[in-house]
Amino acid sequence: MSLPHVLSWPEIHARLPVIFPDGSANREHCIWEIAAKTIFVMAYVGAVEGLSVWIRPDQVTRMTDDQAAKPDAEARGAWAKESMKPSKADVPGRWYAVNTRESIRDDTIRYALIQNGAVIEKPGLSTTSPAGRYALQAEFADLLAPDLDEATFIAKASAWRAKHLNAGALARIAIVRRGAAGGGQYELVTFPNGETRRLTTGPSADISKAVIEVFAPKFLEKPGVISLSESGNKVVARDDELAKAIGLVIPADKNLPDIVLVDLGPSHPLLVFVEVVHTDGPVNDTRRTALLLIAEGAGFPPQHVAFVTAFLDRASPAFRKTVSSLAWGSYAWFASEPDCLVVFSGSPLQIKGG
Repeated sequence: MSLPHVLSWPEIHARLPVIFPDGSANREHCIWEIAAKTIFVMAYVGAVEGLSVWIRPDQVTRMTDDQAAKPDAEARGAWAKESMKPSKADVPGRWYAVNTRESIRDDTIRYALIQNGAVIEKPGLSTTSPAGRYALQAEFADLLAPDLDEATFIAKASAWRAKHLNAGALARIAIVRRGAAGGGQYELVTFPNGETRRLTTGPSADISKAVIEVFAPKFLEKPGVISLSESGNKVVARDDELAKAIGLVIPADKNLPDIVLVDLGPSHPLLVFVEVVHTDGPVNDTRRTALLLIAEGAGFPPQHVAFVTAFLDRASPAFRKTVSSLAWGSYAWFASEPDCLVVFSGSPLQIKGG
């Protein structure tokens, strides 16, 4: 069998962030060093779709720098056979400890590389089979060709994503890219009543626009925007007549939320306070308490008030940084996954029976 030419694992590592851009599912585990080394081992032994060669995760743990530096087909073939043999002997210089094979299998292969179409699994194997079961998807393996120049690689990576990632994954990548890039000086946001306002372009503006144009009509029956602010408490829009109609008085101070929505559909309107988080400033317990006091002053009991922290993406540093401080009894919403809400329930589970 003719083995494909293979990049070194650091070269593979450098290509992965381009293949899996921000917004890719479980991106962290697609682009980290373990993923690069796992992909390297597959390419090294020729475990590529169509070649009838498959690896086990423990082979990744057995690879060494010395072995990886041997590019000739004879050395690679010999190692592929030897690394498949059961052995309790120590492997000097091995990449990973024996007990990391389950993590490589689950975190990197199953829930990252397979989920994103980069790796395939051999069908028909029982879960306890010791045979190799993982290989690189053929067109993904083509992205690792050593002779690709940068422009060709970027074009091929884009074409691979368009062909092999599902529509939801591609949409999420596009939304995150748009939020990260921005463009122009202003961004136009359209309110539920058809009015428009200009926001200064930036990631926070992209999230605010998504809250008003996507979140509000999706989750509220008859949405209205009472106020919209930019960073620095700059009020972009404020509907005092609508606020007055529902008895709401919001002081223009540090407690002013980024967005205040109302749902006029229910018999008792629902007040929705939204904090937009690109870097910091979620609805934590302190903010929730302050906003509840404002709502109660307008005659809104807690059951008719909702608190939402809006992020660009679930994998964003902003969410990972602030998730532990989000208030119980609030929600998290992500512009890149607009159909879903994360609920931080403040109520105990009602378990029946027993």
